[in-house]
Amino acid sequence: MVVVLLAAGASVYAYDASKQSLIAEGVTIGGVDVGGMEAAAARRTLREAVLAPLKRPVVARYNGRRFTLSSRQAGVGVDVDGSVDRALARSRTGNLLERTSRNLKGTRLNEDVDVEINYDRSSIRRVVKRVSRRIDKPARDAKLDLSKGQVDPQPSASGLAVRASRLRGDLARALLSVDGSRSVKVRTEVVKPKVTIASLAERYPAVLVVNRSSFKLQLYRNLRPAKTYEIAVGKVGMDTPAGLYQVQNKAIEPAWSVPDKKWAGKLAGKVIPGGRADNPLKARWMGIYDGAGIHGTDAEGSIGSAASHGCIRMRIPEVKELYDQVPVNAPVYIA
Repeated sequence: MVVVLLAAGASVYAYDASKQSLIAEGVTIGGVDVGGMEAAAARRTLREAVLAPLKRPVVARYNGRRFTLSSRQAGVGVDVDGSVDRALARSRTGNLLERTSRNLKGTRLNEDVDVEINYDRSSIRRVVKRVSRRIDKPARDAKLDLSKGQVDPQPSASGLAVRASRLRGDLARALLSVDGSRSVKVRTEVVKPKVTIASLAERYPAVLVVNRSSFKLQLYRNLRPAKTYEIAVGKVGMDTPAGLYQVQNKAIEPAWSVPDKKWAGKLAGKVIPGGRADNPLKARWMGIYDGAGIHGTDAEGSIGSAASHGCIRMRIPEVKELYDQVPVNAPVYIA
């Protein structure tokens, strides 16, 4: 009896040993059926089924343009030997008797072993950067240049940007796909400008453009012409300063700090309270630069001439109207 048992055990052991290099039925590697194959045959099958398709380039497409990533550029590699070794190890699960029983009965394992595919991730980043350089278009902000007194904003324009994160993922999936498409669509998104004409209009609720030669002051509201006023400007030798300025301060019934100048006579250096007859700054004041500003006048006959000591004079009802529409820091261009 002992001899019989020993003989039976030896037979079982020998049978199991004969299966050591054979992959069990029902074992797949990355979905490739290698069940019942010797290791060498499984390697050949895996190379044909996995490695060969992976050698095909991946193409990113956008409006008729192609951006190619070859397997060589991507450094694609498949661990064929390691994958087959893991399939063999999976085939040897269980003890001696369990393996022998499974093999004699032809029981399938139904096990899938992951195939290890390696690639250079930086290659995908490089391709995405190349695609972005060719496709991306920055948004253009609206601009307003008042340096020449032209209230003519340059409009904004939307830009375009490759959805880089999406493209990196799509390229990686296509690169590792054995039986799927090797082509991906480049997805883009609209890039909105940070500054639009509408936002510029909010930033500049009022702009004043003064033309000394025509004795006109034009008010722009939200960058659109609103109203033109007749004015008086500085006389020869006391010219109203030209250039681009801002409304620095505002006042109702302003006091007049009389310049310490010869032309001021006895009033030179004094401060004349607002509302007095000898105060020429009537009703409203909008300071611009170095003592010059916009104010009302009761000398309406001077309107339309060069008559002031450098300030811009307006009719009293009109300066009141303008005052309410012009905030501090509003641009003033004087030509």
